[in-house]
Amino acid sequence: MLNNLLHLRPQPAGPVEYLVVGLGNPGSKYDGTRHNAGFMAVDHIAEQAGVKIDRLKFKGLCAPARIGGKNVLLLKPGTYMNLSGQSVVEAMNFYHIPPERVVVLFDDISFPPGKLRIRLKGSDGGQNGMKNIIYLSGSDCFPRIKLGTGDRPDRRWDLADWVLSRFSPDDLKRFQEAAAHANDAVALIVQGKAAEAMNLYNGK
Repeated sequence: MLNNLLHLRPQPAGPVEYLVVGLGNPGSKYDGTRHNAGFMAVDHIAEQAGVKIDRLKFKGLCAPARIGGKNVLLLKPGTYMNLSGQSVVEAMNFYHIPPERVVVLFDDISFPPGKLRIRLKGSDGGQNGMKNIIYLSGSDCFPRIKLGTGDRPDRRWDLADWVLSRFSPDDLKRFQEAAAHANDAVALIVQGKAAEAMNLYNGK
């Protein structure tokens, strides 16, 4: 019976062509926090693709999916944010995927909830997960989708406490709209239409 059920799950038709990585911290106490915006967005992408990210591999959880006509591996590192590169680089090496075909989604307090910023390469911008990926891979040529989570209402608030706080209901609704845009942006990026994705969704 289990084997029959597994055959019903959507499977890619060939080798993995792209990695789509959501960054966050594993564990229920981090569920729904601003720092887990990448996890939340990639879960939404998995839902739209009809798959569940539940395979334990590459020091994280992953799932093969078909997105934008491409064979994609969705990945949620289980190494905690500041060691995300361990999981990502292991998957890259296994599938021989270059940085240009690894799309990384993560939180950014510089933008309000609901806003996206797509970039094809660049510095880590102070995001520790991206910093570790760049350090361990030796490249900054990763397409990335920054998901706005909003900054502290008062700059005297501790930043760590803020990013580990949960979205308000209104902010969560806005973030979910951004996650839907991120899903569409990923489909364009893996089709080689990154410029179109940026035109459509940057600042939206």
